[in-house]
Amino acid sequence: MWLSQLAAELGLEYSGEDFFISGVNTLDKAGPEELSFLASPKYRQLLETTKAGAVILAPADADSVQRCLISNNPYLDFARAMHSFARPQGLEQSRMEQAFIHPSAEVDPAAVVHPMVFIGEKARIGSGSRIFPHVYIGERVQIGRDCIIYPQASIMSECVVGDRAVIHSGAVIGSDGFGFVEDGKRRIKIPQLGRVVIEEDVEIGACTTIDRATLGETRIGQGTKIDNLVQVAHNVQVDQNCVLVAQVGISGSTKLGRNVILGGQAGVAGHLNIEDNCRVAAKSGLGKSLPANTDVGGIPAMEHSLFLRNAVLLPKLPQMYKSLKKLEKEIQILKQSKQGDDL
Repeated sequence: MWLSQLAAELGLEYSGEDFFISGVNTLDKAGPEELSFLASPKYRQLLETTKAGAVILAPADADSVQRCLISNNPYLDFARAMHSFARPQGLEQSRMEQAFIHPSAEVDPAAVVHPMVFIGEKARIGSGSRIFPHVYIGERVQIGRDCIIYPQASIMSECVVGDRAVIHSGAVIGSDGFGFVEDGKRRIKIPQLGRVVIEEDVEIGACTTIDRATLGETRIGQGTKIDNLVQVAHNVQVDQNCVLVAQVGISGSTKLGRNVILGGQAGVAGHLNIEDNCRVAAKSGLGKSLPANTDVGGIPAMEHSLFLRNAVLLPKLPQMYKSLKKLEKEIQILKQSKQGDDL
């Protein structure tokens, strides 16, 4: 599209001659027909050498290039611009040959169902949703409008997926929660009779698993973004706009408030209450509930500034130990010398 056209679409001012944009790229790799961006001052020197045809940047940098879009948040506006150049995956067609769709299922005529999809009894697929090959959709599943379900994802019976959700390949929604009870000889499985509810605008990464509730619901709140390889256990409640980074594990019945961020490989014990705006650093082990606006890190998780101070001290511990042993030896010598003087 033309630079002026993109500027109007994004609601941004542009500077320089109009020209036709063929794509987007980074400052160091962009060509003369591509759009790039500058979001951090540490990359400002790249403006001198970039071949990009135009750059999205802050007002203070507008005189550094021949053509630009002027933005108060260049990173956000570049992300918005990328939507105009993103090509959707999959064929844009609604033919359903070689897909199994139960006669009682309701698939909107504007939905796209690819070959080798299984759609179970009384399932419902909303308008504009795209279901890729080898997806399993169980009995009475409800999928909203404009969802994307990528290959090999499984959505088990009774689960609900809200509008505009994106579920990546290999994700399993509604697998059995991990529930067993001992009878003195062996572990007896507890039937998992609940479901998973995924609200609107949620994205779920590849090979992530979200377990159905034992009773009731496991719920993922509106706008939450879940990375790859995340485990959400039964009856977990995740509120709106949370971020769960790769390899996070959340144990059963824990509740996350709004805007909670769990860093990569963080582990959260069960039956906890993590309130609004909390942040848990990567690789942390969280075993207690957190009040709102708390930052923690470490194993076990502790207040984040304390964790950072401890992290600085940790490499110094061997030398500190040597110094301590030396001081202990010197004190012992002084004690022995004093005892000799007293005699």
